[in-house]
Amino acid sequence: MTAESSTRSALMPAGVLRASINLGNPILARWDAARAQATGVSVDLAKELARRLQAELQLVVFDAAGKSVAAVTGEQADIGFFAVDPLRAEGLLFTAPYLLIEGSYLVRENSAIAANEQVDAEGVRIMVGKGSAYDLYLTRELERAQIVRADTSPAVVDEFLAQGVDVAAGVRQQLASDAARLKGLRLLPGRFMVIQQAMGTPRSRGIEAASYLSGFVEEMKASGFVAEAVVRHHIEGAVVAPSRDA
Repeated sequence: MTAESSTRSALMPAGVLRASINLGNPILARWDAARAQATGVSVDLAKELARRLQAELQLVVFDAAGKSVAAVTGEQADIGFFAVDPLRAEGLLFTAPYLLIEGSYLVRENSAIAANEQVDAEGVRIMVGKGSAYDLYLTRELERAQIVRADTSPAVVDEFLAQGVDVAAGVRQQLASDAARLKGLRLLPGRFMVIQQAMGTPRSRGIEAASYLSGFVEEMKASGFVAEAVVRHHIEGAVVAPSRDA
């Protein structure tokens, strides 16, 4: 898959591919303290895209999804790795998803809440990561429960406990990890949403850039690149999204 010079100029007008990396979702990326660098599926995809564009790669790393989205929307970065959402699509052009992950709820073991359907009730408070995909989704969908926001997604469960909130919402794998770390907590069965992880670029970059990025994602899925990255980074619970034409 070769990029025309016009495509390269549209995708990375500064001549360097600036990739926004969100450390707030451990499915996509983590900070490797030993090597002092970000690592993960999204980082691997960014490196491969830069290789194909024959471009220098610059990672712009953030601790929360909202900050990462703002960087790309505001053109401080050229591409990013985000959950697809209608509000974000106002400023971004998305590819089809490359990974599907689950959004779930966590409660205390002694909570009377036993099912997802019981969460949206008067008096129930739900802790979410500010600007996350599930924050945006629940803000639209909930009718009775109240949303409380932590600064970042990794801080959700700690803030849920510290503030005495009823429910924590987030990526299932992050919640499960926190439940194992803290004890006395349980995940509700099932999921309240499927989070579609895709790549995005500023709307101002145009259809040519977005089409190239979409083709890249489809090739990365079809070739096994995404599946291999999931295994390499020991990611559990995420599945490779079906092809765009499936």
